[in-house]
Amino acid sequence: MAELRRTTCNRDCPDACSILATVEQGRVTRLAGDPDHPVTQGFLCYRTSHFLQTQYAPDRLRTPLLRRGDTLVPVSWDEALDVAAERLLRIRAESGPAAIFHYRSGGSLGLLKLVVDYFFELFGPVTIKRGDICSGAGDAAQQLDFGEEDSHDLFDLEQARHILLWGKNVAVSGPHLIPVLRRARERGARLVLIDPVHHRTVGLCERFIQLRPAGDFALAMAVAQVLFQRGWVDPEAERYCDHLDRFGALCQSRTLSDWCQEADVTPEEAIDLAARLSDRPAAILVGWGMARRRIGGAIVRALDALGAISGNLGISGGGVSYYFKRRGAFDTSFVRGAAVAPRTVCEPLLGAEVLRMADPPIRAIWITAGNPVAMLPESLTVQEALRTREFVVVVDSFLTDTARLAHLVLPTTTLLEADDLLGAYGHHYLGVARPVVPPPEGVRSDLEIVQALAARVGLGDALAGDAAAWKRRLLAPKLGPHGVTLEDLERGAVRNPLAPRILFADRTFPTPTGRVNLICEAPPAGPAPPPDYPLWLLSLSTEWSQASQWARPVHGPAQVTVHPAAAGGLPDGALARLESQVSSMIVRVRHDPRQRRDVAIVPKGGHLRDGRCANALIRAATTDLGEGGALYDERVRIVPLAP
Repeated sequence: MAELRRTTCNRDCPDACSILATVEQGRVTRLAGDPDHPVTQGFLCYRTSHFLQTQYAPDRLRTPLLRRGDTLVPVSWDEALDVAAERLLRIRAESGPAAIFHYRSGGSLGLLKLVVDYFFELFGPVTIKRGDICSGAGDAAQQLDFGEEDSHDLFDLEQARHILLWGKNVAVSGPHLIPVLRRARERGARLVLIDPVHHRTVGLCERFIQLRPAGDFALAMAVAQVLFQRGWVDPEAERYCDHLDRFGALCQSRTLSDWCQEADVTPEEAIDLAARLSDRPAAILVGWGMARRRIGGAIVRALDALGAISGNLGISGGGVSYYFKRRGAFDTSFVRGAAVAPRTVCEPLLGAEVLRMADPPIRAIWITAGNPVAMLPESLTVQEALRTREFVVVVDSFLTDTARLAHLVLPTTTLLEADDLLGAYGHHYLGVARPVVPPPEGVRSDLEIVQALAARVGLGDALAGDAAAWKRRLLAPKLGPHGVTLEDLERGAVRNPLAPRILFADRTFPTPTGRVNLICEAPPAGPAPPPDYPLWLLSLSTEWSQASQWARPVHGPAQVTVHPAAAGGLPDGALARLESQVSSMIVRVRHDPRQRRDVAIVPKGGHLRDGRCANALIRAATTDLGEGGALYDERVRIVPLAP
């Protein structure tokens, strides 16, 4: 008899969907969106709808693997954990805990992954990562500007008169935002997309501004100049904004024509955006790609400033939304992180920093919820860093590019077997992940793995407690006073009671002065682009793969999409070599006349072993703020294959 069971998706996606799984005879046969969830609204993205192909893939790991010589061989859990405990204890005794590096990323956004952090903090503290490969610059920018990083209630968008989708492809990276935008449009909102790439979100908008890659700061300055010159700045802005005069001087330091030329837009387009912002309320939805440029922090700060001076902060239908505070409802204070770590590794520079570290060198790496070889720039450098360590442990469900380098691979649960807590970075609803089916024999959760390891190194009592006990520990301090319990979350979605419906409604900001900290200086000019590499490489999410964790192995070369005039005379469908100054890969050329002539688009999430990993072409570099990854500044060229 079929049974419906509810869980919450824990993948790195803003939507954190509520999933209804149909279970028959112990096997999941169908996945659907929960119609009772206010955001999921009964549908799932393509990736999650097709997750059963991953759940029941024949190459899924079902036993620990230990490297003996050049081969990973199956071993028992007892042997695997005994080996892990012995080697970690020995390395700590010989070189100190700084010689051990715990790397955790976003392969699962479950809050109980913090227990793994807690173990390594108690065991050491050990070396951990700093920065954020995806959103570091934007996170730092909004904290600097507003003293807080959060958003209005998602459904407040329906009150907007204008919505600016600035570098945000909701059709792929936030599909559950689409119904909200459609309802806003039905109520009269006018939508505009600002993006160098033509994609499906264009169809939601009445206007599309296809600016030059990295032209966002210049366009924002042009828009701000129009706001000042036409008297469209909020008369109250001086009361709640610091440095208003200096920001005004910055945006007027060049002519409107010059700013627009740098962004490759027309003055009329800048004037149109300014008019929309002045016709309040107007909301700016900032795409995460904005922060993945060398000047990503300055770009997000410029967009924050547009929202501030136009009077769109603290009002219904307004705001500058980059992120929702997904951990805000949970008490995570038991993990102190960088405050106690002996040292840190910058995530975008992981390969080079691990190779360079000494006194002591990094001898062991434990990897949780991540595939850094595929995820991080300079994949070959990351690969070398892992290959040359003494002991690498990877906890994963598959033999990823990273797991293939490990000395020990420990099989863990999938999203359908997870027992966890979830917030969301695309809305304010909280969720619970519950196993809709038990994991296969031989598979353990990260919590079970680290608890068994803790028992072997004298930390068993500190990590005791089942998943439900840890969930309550995370929930009680902040949500308990509001009457929200674990049982409430298990019954269905609960909106975070700590999240305001209108952010900064009193126009008071948790900055040192209580006012918006406006950007005052333009970012420094970058190096001149290499003339022989005319195309900006943009590795973007698709409906099929948002990251390597979603992408099943695919045979054949990756696809590069370019304007026909940028294909170097190669016909549609031709094989070619896509080259950067870092590396190269074989690709199949696809023509799209809707794209700019200076971009080359490659799907995100490809595996290095399949020759489809765009990160292998991208140099490791950080953003201006937040130590994010400057992933969208690499230049490439298309070269015909030798006959």
